[in-house]
Amino acid sequence: MQNGTMIQYFHWYTSADGSLWKEVNKNAKALAAMGINAVWLPPAYKGADGANSHGYDTYDKYDLGEFDQKGSVRTRFGTKEEYIAAAKAIHDAGMQLYVDIVANHMIGADETERVTVRKVDLENRNEFISEPYEIEAYTKFTFPGRKGQYSQFIWDHRCFTGIDYAADTQESGIFTIQNEYGEGWEDMVDDEKGNFDYLMGADVEFRNPEVREEFRRWGEWYYNTVKFDGFRLDAVKHITPDFFKGWLEQMRQHAGREMFTVGEYWAPGHLDLLLKYIDATEGRMSLFDSSLHQNLHHASKCGKDYDLSKILDDSLVATKPFLAVTVAGNHDTQPLQALEAPLDDWFKPLAYALILLREHGYPCVFYADLYGAEYTDKDGEGNDCHILIAPVLGLDKLIKARDQYAYGMQRDYFDHPNCIGWTREGDEEHAGAGCAVVMSNGEEGNKHMEIGQRHAGKKFRDITGSREEEITVGEDGWAEFTCGAGSVAVWAEAR
Repeated sequence: MQNGTMIQYFHWYTSADGSLWKEVNKNAKALAAMGINAVWLPPAYKGADGANSHGYDTYDKYDLGEFDQKGSVRTRFGTKEEYIAAAKAIHDAGMQLYVDIVANHMIGADETERVTVRKVDLENRNEFISEPYEIEAYTKFTFPGRKGQYSQFIWDHRCFTGIDYAADTQESGIFTIQNEYGEGWEDMVDDEKGNFDYLMGADVEFRNPEVREEFRRWGEWYYNTVKFDGFRLDAVKHITPDFFKGWLEQMRQHAGREMFTVGEYWAPGHLDLLLKYIDATEGRMSLFDSSLHQNLHHASKCGKDYDLSKILDDSLVATKPFLAVTVAGNHDTQPLQALEAPLDDWFKPLAYALILLREHGYPCVFYADLYGAEYTDKDGEGNDCHILIAPVLGLDKLIKARDQYAYGMQRDYFDHPNCIGWTREGDEEHAGAGCAVVMSNGEEGNKHMEIGQRHAGKKFRDITGSREEEITVGEDGWAEFTCGAGSVAVWAEAR
């Protein structure tokens, strides 16, 4: 088995010129050659902001850039034909395609309805601050541009639990919609804000069996149209776990195979909530390791004052290694975004070595870290801020090292606050496999580590190019491996 590495092939400021699907098509073979095995693409369906939409403001899940809706036929990323061509290019290159599913909410309704609501306290959504009353709410989705093609299902107020705007009074807030499925929210794993069911827009009502049936029909249509291989599920902390348990089972039965699934439950520093959600979904999906990401973020900011020997403490990958998707960054944590927590440049190679070259975890590489990104947006004080994200130095080499070298028994040397290391012994299946990793957040470092007698007498070089010396493994399978100050070295058999 080859090691798996996925890439998030977009960032928040990906160009709105409709070129992304064509770029994926062009670069698929190069990604596969680098050692990428799966590509996570952004939401491919029409959002409320039309050609400018990032896809998370879901309007019509059946419109993959095919219909003239919200002022555009194409999406931000291209047309339906270009999307399907990109999916084919991914598969032709021997990689898998993971699609981004936004199930929590819909935005951009075509009509208002007169609905009965109760207003809730913003910080304790279980507390009503009004009696039931009627408002005009944007809750009816008729998709006039699609004219019933693929599905004639009409979304109305019975399909939603809440809304954040009264169109008639122009009042903002959070309103629970009073319908036959209840006056309050669905049950969530987390009790943040009392109940965090509501996130934005028209919040989907999963207690309505017609809604669940429409999701089943849409999911099967989407699979038949694109033939993807797995899912990235958005904002799962705001969605009842019971829905995904049933829907994923239906989708896997329809596809006739296991479909890899990772959920976005972003809760930095709250490993307990990730574990609680895994229990609630009975292990049916992996989760992004937001706990590890927080450790990486802190380590990058603290420099030599951070204890590297504790970098994996309280992380999902250390606790549930087979359900952890590890990241060094994503579209929410990049600068100027809501969950902004970027790593400092000097630490990014260390972070990627930690997620790519160890035995456990399914690493996800971020587009902006591989290719770089440049954009301007408003900061928290409303000022224009120009951001330049440089490609991570040597990231392509680390990805290739995972694909070629990072196999076999792992031995850890997490025994110093400023310098840690580990070795992978290699195996019979991968010729030339085996590597030693040393990193320091302080001065130049060294580790006396065992890599195994199978490598006795072999010469090792640093594949990152940061170290020029050559190291010979002793007859006992041990060697002294080094790294530079504030950097990482990856030692593999000289070829």
